[in-house]
Amino acid sequence: MARLAPTPLPRRAVLAAAAAAPLAALAPPGRAAGAGFDPARLDRALERARGLDQLRALVVGRHGRVAVARAFRGPPPERAVNVKSVSKTIVASLTGAAIDRGLLPGAGATLADTAPGLIPADADPRVGRITVADLLTMRAGLESTSGPGYGRWVSSSDWVAYALTRPFVAEPGERMIYSTGSYHVLGAVLAGVSGRSLADLARAWLGGPLGIAVPGWIRDPRGFYLGGNDMVLSPLALFRFGELWRAGGLWEGVPVLSAAWIAESLVPRTRSPYSGDTYGYGWFLAEAHGHRVAYARGYGGQMLYVVPSLALTVVVTSDTGRPARTDGHVGALNALLRDAIIPAAEAA
Repeated sequence: MARLAPTPLPRRAVLAAAAAAPLAALAPPGRAAGAGFDPARLDRALERARGLDQLRALVVGRHGRVAVARAFRGPPPERAVNVKSVSKTIVASLTGAAIDRGLLPGAGATLADTAPGLIPADADPRVGRITVADLLTMRAGLESTSGPGYGRWVSSSDWVAYALTRPFVAEPGERMIYSTGSYHVLGAVLAGVSGRSLADLARAWLGGPLGIAVPGWIRDPRGFYLGGNDMVLSPLALFRFGELWRAGGLWEGVPVLSAAWIAESLVPRTRSPYSGDTYGYGWFLAEAHGHRVAYARGYGGQMLYVVPSLALTVVVTSDTGRPARTDGHVGALNALLRDAIIPAAEAA
């Protein structure tokens, strides 16, 4: 199946340049606000989407305006659904908001600095040296709590302690080991430094400014909201979240996240061992039809794509009960974006 082309990890000078430019600056000048899509091409894209039996809803828009909001199966796009690991991208945004507010000193802060009370007494001494950046990029080095390890993890009596007492299979910062436990620890850190629950932070720092509802989701046995999975948002709410990132941290001209955090998050820092795409702070980074793409991905095919050069944001929700691999349903969604939706925007 077709897939997005991986973005190569750039050299240090390229990284520095990328970090200096907010995402919104990547959009070309001179496009009129409200520019849309070639109608015939967009209709063909919708017919292609209709043929993907796992796909539930699709939202497509440019320059902040929704052109398509359609449910092919399941609930309407204004109804909240489980977005699975797209939650990681939201928690990464909340981390930036905490840094913007001075609650965290920066992504280089360690667990020993920011949350010593979360570190179990029997943890490996290296756990204290894990940084916020390591958690954001899932380079903590600890054995994964996702995939085959997920059930054992969520059956434990203390999800934070369980995640932090997994054996090290790499050094902190060495390589990406996809693990929801890393983001759950990060969510607990945010709760600790703010004195508020992760749900409260999501509502105050994102939900309120964007005008979207953030319903509650599951908590662990200690009361921490699950970080990195099972958040519940509507496809139209996710569209607004994507637009926030496309606009460089602004919503309707008001800063919600700093441009510095937007830029820092979109620097390639590691690479997925599964898709081959690079990964920043909560975002996968790739290329499609000659355009840079930042995307969030959740189990089953929950996808949020941001294509800044076309001022394009696309949301897909899918059946959460079926897997969606890069060479399967997610590959088909990537091809839908690359071969149908992007050309419809280019031809407008």
